Amino acid sequence: MGGRTIAEAKERLSYQEALAWEQYLVRYGSLHPGRRLEASSATVALQVHRLGGGSAELADFMPHELRQGVSLERAMEQWY
Repeated sequence: MGGRTIAEAKERLSYQEALAWEQYLVRYGSLHPGRRLEASSATVALQVHRLGGGSAELADFMPHELRQGVSLERAMEQWY
């Protein structure tokens, strides 16, 4: 993080600063440029898909995003 190893960051980062970074990441997402580009591209793809009448979710266009599980409604659509 910031050009340092994880061990160096842990030594130099205060608890309050770590909490501030956590809030930033929750609000704005990853600092990784590739992940940010993927999220931007997925947003555009989702908008185009929905203009065509599709019902996809943002994560459907983000292959590197970890899924938090499947909703009951979505599971029923996929299984039946």
